[in-house]
Amino acid sequence: MARSTAAPATDQWEQLSFRLVWPEQRRYETIRPIVLFGDAAEHQARRTGTPIRTLYHRVKQFDRQGIKGLLEAEAPHAARLPAEVPRLIRRLIADYPDFTPHELGRICEVQLAYRPHHTTIQRILRETPPAPAVVRRFPVFHSMDHQTRRSAVLRLHLEGWPTKRIAAYLQTSRQTVHTIVTRFRSEDLAMLYPRSRARKPGARVVTTEGVAAIQQLRANPRLGAFRIRAALKQQQGIVYSRRTINRVLARLRALDPPPAKPPTTPAQPMPFAAATAHAVWSVDIRYLDMQDIGAGMLYAITILDNYSRAVLASAVSPRQDLNAYLQVLFIAVRNYGVPQCLVSDSGAVFRAQRAQTIYRMLGITKRVIARRQPWQNYIETMFNIQRRMADYHFEQAQTWTDIRDAHDQWVMNYNHQEHWAHQARPDGQGTPMQVLDRAYGTVYTEADLRLVFHAVRSQRRINRHGFIQYRAWRIYAEEGLAGIRTAVWLLDETLTIAYHDEPMADYPVTYQPDGHHFSRIAEPQFYPHGYGSPQIRFWEHNDPIWRYAFRVVLTPRSSSTPVTPPCEQLLFPLDQAG
Repeated sequence: MARSTAAPATDQWEQLSFRLVWPEQRRYETIRPIVLFGDAAEHQARRTGTPIRTLYHRVKQFDRQGIKGLLEAEAPHAARLPAEVPRLIRRLIADYPDFTPHELGRICEVQLAYRPHHTTIQRILRETPPAPAVVRRFPVFHSMDHQTRRSAVLRLHLEGWPTKRIAAYLQTSRQTVHTIVTRFRSEDLAMLYPRSRARKPGARVVTTEGVAAIQQLRANPRLGAFRIRAALKQQQGIVYSRRTINRVLARLRALDPPPAKPPTTPAQPMPFAAATAHAVWSVDIRYLDMQDIGAGMLYAITILDNYSRAVLASAVSPRQDLNAYLQVLFIAVRNYGVPQCLVSDSGAVFRAQRAQTIYRMLGITKRVIARRQPWQNYIETMFNIQRRMADYHFEQAQTWTDIRDAHDQWVMNYNHQEHWAHQARPDGQGTPMQVLDRAYGTVYTEADLRLVFHAVRSQRRINRHGFIQYRAWRIYAEEGLAGIRTAVWLLDETLTIAYHDEPMADYPVTYQPDGHHFSRIAEPQFYPHGYGSPQIRFWEHNDPIWRYAFRVVLTPRSSSTPVTPPCEQLLFPLDQAG
C-alpha cells in the first residue's frame, strides 16, 4: 500500500475539514479544543459552524461514554411481518371493503394468532391496494336454505368477523346474526337445524268438561276471559289461565255459524231534491264552536242551492237572530233571484212573522224538514264539508278579520272545487259554480227589493262627520264613508249599519211607548272593516266625551238666524273645556 504524502500541520478548520474522512473524526475534531484545551464552546461553534447545543451534547456524550459516544447508534431491526398477514388483509378487504383497521387486526389475531398494529395495516393497504373480489364467498342470506345460512353466519363468526359486518355482508339484520350466534353458544352445532315449535308432549290442561263449562258461560257475550276464569274457579274449582281461556274462546268462535246479516233498508229518497237550479234552496245556521278570539259566540248563516250545491250567500255573525238571517237572505235574493221553495228546520228565525211576510211578497214557498230528520236538509252535508275545509283555519284565526277572511276563502274554494254529487254528470261539470252556470231565479229590481224589505231595511247617506240620521237620531257609522249611502237594518231592538253587505256596527235600541221612536240608543259594538278614514282624529272614539248616538232637536228655522249644521255633540261646550 502506497504511503500518503506528508502534509504540514494546521489549526485552520477550513483546511482541516478537507482532511477528515469519517464522521466520527469530524465529530471529535469539533469538540477536541474544548475537551483538551478548555476552549470556549461559543468560539468553537463560530469556528466550525456547528450549533452550540450540538457541541454541548457531544461533549456530554464523550464524557459519559468516551469515543463510543461519538459513534452513530445502529437502528434496531424491525420485527419481521409474517407473510400471511398482508395476504389475509388484502383478501378480507377484497371481500368486504368497509372493514376498519382495528377490525382487520382482530380477525388476524383470531386466524393467525398475530395482531398487527393498525398503522401497519394502513401502510399495507396504501402500498398494495387490493382488487375487488369477483365471486362472493357466500350468497345473500335469504337466497340460501336454513342450514346453509346458519353455517355461513357461524363460519364468519368463528373467523373473527364482527356481528355488524356479518349482517352487512350477508344483507340481513344484526338481530338475526345475534340470535344465531347466541344459539351456537348454548346449543353448539345443533343450532344448524331448525328448532321444533311443536307443543311439548304431556297431559293437556284443558279437558272436555272445562271446554263445556266455558261454552256454557260463553252464552253471556259480555263475559270476558277474566270473568270466565273467576266463574270456573268459583263454581267448579277449575283453574285456567286467561291465555288458555282466550285460546279456547277463539276456537269456539271459529265453530260458530256466520252471523246473520241485518236487514238492509232501502235508501229513502230526498224529499227536497231539485231538478233545476233555484228550484229549492236550503238554509241553516251553524255554531262555530272551535274558535276562541274573545268575541263571544260566532255563527255561520248559509243559503245553499239544492240542485247545484252552490253556496249562494253565507256570513259569519256574532248573532243568530232574525236580523242577521234576513241580511243573508237579502244578499242571496239580490244576487241570484228568488227561488221557488226555501227549506229549513223549525228554527224560530226561519218561521218568524216578518220572515213569513217576506216569503209571501217574494212568492217563496216555505217548507220545513221532518222533526229529528236533519238528513232531509242538503245544507247539513255542506256543513260537514265546511268542517273539513274551514274549521282548521277558523281555529288558527286570532281576530275577527281572520275569521271573516277564512270564511270568504272557504266559500270561494267550495264553489269552485269538484263536488262528490256531480261526479257522474255526463257533461263533465264537476264544481257547483259550473253546474249553476249563471242561472237565476225570479229576478227583482233593487227598488222592488227595498219595498219588500222596507220594514227591516232602509238606506241612509253618511254625512261629512260620519253620522247618519235615522228617526230623529244622529247615529255614527264611519267617517271614512262620508257621502256614501249605507244600509240600515232595524229588527226588534237591534239596529245594524252595513256597507257592501258587511256589518260595521250594531246598536241596541230602546223604544218609546209608541213602539216606533227611540227613547235610548246604547253603546254600539263595532266590527273591523277596511273603510276607516286615514285622517287623524282629534278625539279617539273610545274617549269618554265622544257620543256615538244622540237625539236631534228639531227647531223651526228662522231667516235671520243661521243654522249650524249638527255634528258630533260633546258632553260639555268647548268654551268650558280646559
